[in-house]
Formats: sequence, C-alpha cells, structure tokens
Amino acid sequence: MANIALSNDDDTPIVATNHPYAALTPDAVMDAVESTGLLTDARVFALNSYENRVYQVGIEGGTPIIAKFYRPERWSRDQILEEHSFTQELADAGLSVVPPMIDPLTGSLHRFGDFDFALFKRQGGHAPELENFDHLQAIGRAMGRLHAVGKAKPFSHRPSLSIDSFGHQSVDFLTHNFIPKPLLPAYTSLCKDLLERIESAFQRLPAKSLRLHGDCHPGNILWRDDTPHLVDFDDARTGPAVQDIWMLLSGERQQQLAQLSEIIEGYEIFCDFDPAELGLIESLRCLRIMHYSAWLARRWQDPAFPKTFPWFNTERYWAEHILELREQMSALQEEPLRLF
Repeated sequence: MANIALSNDDDTPIVATNHPYAALTPDAVMDAVESTGLLTDARVFALNSYENRVYQVGIEGGTPIIAKFYRPERWSRDQILEEHSFTQELADAGLSVVPPMIDPLTGSLHRFGDFDFALFKRQGGHAPELENFDHLQAIGRAMGRLHAVGKAKPFSHRPSLSIDSFGHQSVDFLTHNFIPKPLLPAYTSLCKDLLERIESAFQRLPAKSLRLHGDCHPGNILWRDDTPHLVDFDDARTGPAVQDIWMLLSGERQQQLAQLSEIIEGYEIFCDFDPAELGLIESLRCLRIMHYSAWLARRWQDPAFPKTFPWFNTERYWAEHILELREQMSALQEEPLRLF
C-alpha cells in the first residue's frame, strides 16, 4: 500500500482514512483459520501488534493457536518464507523459538482474501529480568546459538540493516512529509551530521554480517521454565551481531558494562564475538531512533496508530525527537563500551 501524507493549509497532517486491515473482521479471521482445515470455537482475541495483526484463536477440542496476518505489501512471499525457514532452522538446532505450523500440502504461509497469514503454537512466558545475571547469561547463550546458525549461510531475500534504509530514507521521508517547517533547518542539519558520523563509524569498524533476529528488544524474549524463548522474527535481516545485543542493555555505563559482560560470557560458549562491534552501538541506536519515527509516520494512515500513539506528530514530539538526536550526537563522541 502506498504511503500517504496529506496536509491542511496550515501544514497540519491529516490522517488518511483508508487502511490495509479494514476487511480483517473477526469473522474473516475465523474463516481464514478454518480455510487451513482447523475448526475454530468462535473465540478470537486481538493481541498487541501494530505492524501486522495477530490474534489468539480458539480451536474446537484443542489448544488455542496464534494467527499472524502480514501487513499487505510490506514483505514479499519469498521474504516471509525465508523468515519461516530461518525460525525452523533455529528450532531444529535446539533453540526455543516458535516456527510457524506447517501444513503438509500448503506449507507454512497461507493466503485468504488479500492477506498472507501463518499459524503458530501459543508460547507463554513473561519478560526476562535483565538485572538478573543468570537470565542475562542464558540470553547470551541463546544469542550465541542463534548467531552460530545465522552465520552458516546468508539470506537470499531478507533485507540488510543499512544506513540508507534506516537512516537516509527515514530522514528523507520525514523531511518531505512530517517535520514542521519551523524545525526543518535544525532537523536537516543535525541529521546530515549524524549520518556522516555513522557512515564514518561503519567504515572504521567494518563488521561481519550474518542472519539476525533483527529486533531483539526485551519484549521479544519470553522467560519461562528458566529458559528465554525468542519470538517475533518479523524483522529478521542481515547485519552485525551486536544489533541483537545492544537493545538488551540499559542504565548507566557501569550497569551496561556488567550486563554486557554476562551476555557475552554466555554468547561465546557458542559463537565468537568481535569486541570491535561495540563501537557501533550508538550508531545503531541512532539509526533505530530515526527509523522508529519514520515507521510511525509511514503508518500514520492506519487508524490503529493515531489511537495507540496519540503523542506522535505534534510539534512537541518533533522538538523532543530533535533533542534526542542531539543527545545521540554527544553519545557518538563518547568512548564506546569495552569488554575487560
């Protein structure tokens, strides 16, 4: 679906009313699931998901399953199937991930109406305790095992984490569609300087690329039975190993160093880690900040986004966004984290 950004005469963005999930009613969800041969019991619960739509669906005489409907035109079928193949590869290697259920005739990816969808077994759990060093070591071991599989071969269809897609394209889209005119000079000048520093960092610290989870924040790790369960590989892509590690760090520098030490200790049981990649953390954080704001902007036509993120797209939001980027400029000039 094309991205749409409209404006009033006073340059206030208008929310477009068309959106890709208008036809995805509870009845349509049940019909889609039943098209695979399962019989639902009419219980459909929407789960928190904005990019895609995810539902827990009750099954007659069985355990509820999870139905994930992919946002139309975001990924090609080849890209989705490659995500499925990667999670199955990880499961076969003994990692606790949830690959899609595979139909012997139709495979893992189904089509109903305008939607590609997949079905998954339900995985329970709660957020890991990132102040618990035992949890951090276990997560590090899981990351090491994931990356040992990830570097065995490349993706053929999934994208790479690039400065162009996360940085330049994000800044360009926001500049031409969303940044208020009074803030444009400060925003464009700052982003130009930031992207130059990020490009310099990646040239100075070239990292090996491998297949990643891609979006490994704590919300995508469920803790149960003393085991981290990795979920939601929707952003799986190629990139440096540290991308799957830095989002697990929080707090002041000494806290982050302690957390990092535990994660890497577990990680290196299964996969070598290049400590030079730590010099890319603030660059990757900056790219994520840019990409996140552009993601919200690109999805602003979907009614779920203004409802869920009412603070977005106000002049105050953009002023605070610029302040956050200025703080990143300072962070890029600081000494990176180092393992001892």
